[in-house]
Amino acid sequence: MVVQPCLFFDGRCEGPPGFQGFPLSISVKEEADAERVFAALSAGGKVQMPLAKTFYSPRFGMVADRFGVSWMVIVIP
Repeated sequence: MVVQPCLFFDGRCEGPPGFQGFPLSISVKEEADAERVFAALSAGGKVQMPLAKTFYSPRFGMVADRFGVSWMVIVIP
């Protein structure tokens, strides 16, 4: 797995101050890497959008980890 720069997205700015204003994004090249990362982040957390095929990616999903940090996991082939 290659670590790539983070994309910060401000689409969910609502509610009192906290780490809920934007999700962090992890982009990977392989579906297996996405499955592994998503499983690790969702352990003890809450799946917001299951990791699945979309029209723009072979795998995309959203999850809040056990600390409440929101993540987007996407495969970019």
